[in-house]
Amino acid sequence: MTSLREVLNRAEADKVAVGHFNFSDLAAFNAIVAAARDQRLPVMVGLSEGEREFTGVRQAAALVKAVRDEYDYPIFLNADHTHSIANAEAAAKAGFDEIIFDGSALPFEENIAQTKKAIEAIKSINPAILVEAEIGWIGASSAVLDKIPDGVGVLTTPDEARQFVEATLVDVLAPAVGNMHGMLASMVHGNVRKRLNIERIAEIKAAVRIFMTLHGGSGTNDDDFRKAIKSGMTIVHVNTELRLAWRRGVEAGLAAAPNEVAPYKILGAAVAAVKEVVSSRLELFSSR
Repeated sequence: MTSLREVLNRAEADKVAVGHFNFSDLAAFNAIVAAARDQRLPVMVGLSEGEREFTGVRQAAALVKAVRDEYDYPIFLNADHTHSIANAEAAAKAGFDEIIFDGSALPFEENIAQTKKAIEAIKSINPAILVEAEIGWIGASSAVLDKIPDGVGVLTTPDEARQFVEATLVDVLAPAVGNMHGMLASMVHGNVRKRLNIERIAEIKAAVRIFMTLHGGSGTNDDDFRKAIKSGMTIVHVNTELRLAWRRGVEAGLAAAPNEVAPYKILGAAVAAVKEVVSSRLELFSSR
């Protein structure tokens, strides 16, 4: 099957992005797979440390393997926002395709040092795994927030990005470019959208010349998405939008059948709601 690196190389050449969507249950996973297969697009699915603790590391890998084996489909599994080398090693041994070692909360030099150790550990298990690292603070929670977290809004500089990549030899970089994890309540209602610094994205891409990921995509202005992808973002993460859709779907399923107790009958609305979000984002990210 085509490797993740090959898929990213093709996306970069075509100036499109691969959509990355988090899941923590079968309803969301099935919705993501169905949306991607409908559009015949490669897709990345990810789980944070908390999501992996809930689903199981090897269990998540088995789900992805089952889809690959049955459909010969380009679906790739990412260990999202991994903060310890032990957890990174567990994901590598389970067969994940990408691992994000997130030292963004650490001082810059410590982030470099810990990322280098993580890369060495991961590549010793499987050299083909792509390792991603994050620099710059964009918050830490895929949730609905009351206010912008302290420290968010400071942009990664091209010099910082170049220094980090040269020191670590990381495969993929996730910089701070106006993005933010989670969504403000005003974003949920559609009154406000996140805006990205497109010029800074282009500057960082020119400085590092490796794959780049946009984290915290939920609630971002659509035109900014398009420009960010054309300027160098090859992976785009969306999580909070899916969680909101899942929640609303569950509520709709319960409201429609208040006496229903069979989970698969209730969760159908959640699958449909998540699939709708993923479908719209995949269409946007793959537009040329």
